Amino acid sequence: MLPIERQNQILQILENKDMSKLEELHAQIPGVSISTLRRDIKALENEGKIEYLFGGAVRLCDGAGEVEFAKKEHNHQKEKKLIAELAAKEVHDNNAIYIDSGTTCTLLLDKIKNKKVTVYTTNTQVCHIGGNFKAEIILIGGKYNGVTSSLTGALTNDLLSKLRFDKSFFGMNGISLNSGYTTPQFDEAIKKQLIAKRTTQSFILADSSKFGISSNVQALELKDATLISDSSDPEIAKQTQIIFPKSKGQN
Repeated sequence: MLPIERQNQILQILENKDMSKLEELHAQIPGVSISTLRRDIKALENEGKIEYLFGGAVRLCDGAGEVEFAKKEHNHQKEKKLIAELAAKEVHDNNAIYIDSGTTCTLLLDKIKNKKVTVYTTNTQVCHIGGNFKAEIILIGGKYNGVTSSLTGALTNDLLSKLRFDKSFFGMNGISLNSGYTTPQFDEAIKKQLIAKRTTQSFILADSSKFGISSNVQALELKDATLISDSSDPEIAKQTQIIFPKSKGQN
């Protein structure tokens, strides 16, 4: 099999899921050694087509290393809906909250739109929420990123620096013991850090496929926020509280 054929096969596999472990790719491309597969992955990464993450995971990306919102929203839907339901239980009447960009945070926006709360967000997907709803929703302006459906930059940070929040809910690209909560983009990391400092209680909304993954920039340390996920992890739980769906009989 020619290198271009192997590389196209890697891209086709990744089209159907947001990320895959190197071992999983190896199992789906028979007759190719791990070392050859690594060379193909490196070639695709150099072309800006994929991102090879700490922990051996591979995912599609745009040139900035961020997976497009449209590609992510259909992945891990069941897990993301569970996480959004758990997060909505943390939102109470009269709270002033911040909700980040990302697919799970977008689900949370829809879950809490009929609560008597004030919602600040830089998630432009909020513009798709129509009809009558009880929440007061304020979209913070800034530089628009069409890949992440997010607003960032100096204007965004200036506006956010004048606000305080009871609770904030962040999306993240990776969660690891060594790197904490990470994101591919520096401006997103700075924004999250600023908001966390102005928040009484911070939450991370991330499904378990992001456990053990590190992206380019650390946004927060594990101890800085409570993690809401579809399952727990014993090592991560040593450094932060994890809220997850418990089976019957668990306390």
